[in-house]
Amino acid sequence: MTIGKSPRRSAPDSSAPLPAEESSRATTDGPSIGRQLAKARIDAGLTVDQVSTRTRIRVPIVHAVESDDFERCGGAFYARGHLRLLAREVGLDGEALVARYDAEHGGPAARPAGQLLDTGPIKVRDHNRPNWTAAMVVAILAVVALIGYNLVGSSSSGGQQPGAASAPLPSGVSAPATGSPSAQPPAPENSVAAIAAAPADKVTVKLVAGPDKSWVTAKDGSGKSLYSNNLEAGQDQTFTDPKKITLVIGNAGAVHLFVNGKDLGPAGQDGQVVHLTYTPGDPQAG
Repeated sequence: MTIGKSPRRSAPDSSAPLPAEESSRATTDGPSIGRQLAKARIDAGLTVDQVSTRTRIRVPIVHAVESDDFERCGGAFYARGHLRLLAREVGLDGEALVARYDAEHGGPAARPAGQLLDTGPIKVRDHNRPNWTAAMVVAILAVVALIGYNLVGSSSSGGQQPGAASAPLPSGVSAPATGSPSAQPPAPENSVAAIAAAPADKVTVKLVAGPDKSWVTAKDGSGKSLYSNNLEAGQDQTFTDPKKITLVIGNAGAVHLFVNGKDLGPAGQDGQVVHLTYTPGDPQAG
């Protein structure tokens, strides 16, 4: 009686590619982005509250990032900004974390090189271009000064003499209304003075965009959205509330802040994402 031999099983081919699940697991070995940040924070002796205060990123967002929950950041743009700020505070390389985030979430770093060439010409900011806004302000002030000078001259001489020629006004400027010699033309509105006139028991925040635009969201003390849009170059927005004003500014270096009558300067650095909250008592001393 002949007993047949069972067929020999071939050894697995070591050169065959790994299944997609195992390949994905292989590329994510080691601590995740969030765990790296959490470990570095703990090694630096910092609490979540301390990191939140220094970066102005809310505590729930810090917890979410350390748990690799980037949906709470509000989008990839804000996630990259949070990663840079948090990495700087705990001593990590922010750009390396951003590059890993893009690779894992399909960001710009993960795109093929050919696609990067199709994005169009790069817009270069020209720092030497003429400042037309400043030139227009100077021209308006000159016109107002000329009108005021003419009014003062006419009041001191008891009115315009017959036959005297009036000084020609530039195109687009209306002649001053004839009336009481003491009447003066209104001066250009001053942003700081306008904010200072706000009630002391409320918080008043004014945002003025510089040469570049920035995405801005603003909420009142009850969490109601007051504004959520791009603040284009040269535009401004003013918000007032009895309790507080909460802001998220996507390009902090492009936005100038006035809070409760005080000029705080730029909200941050170019490209920086900041989260700000102001109350009637802000800005506090120091």
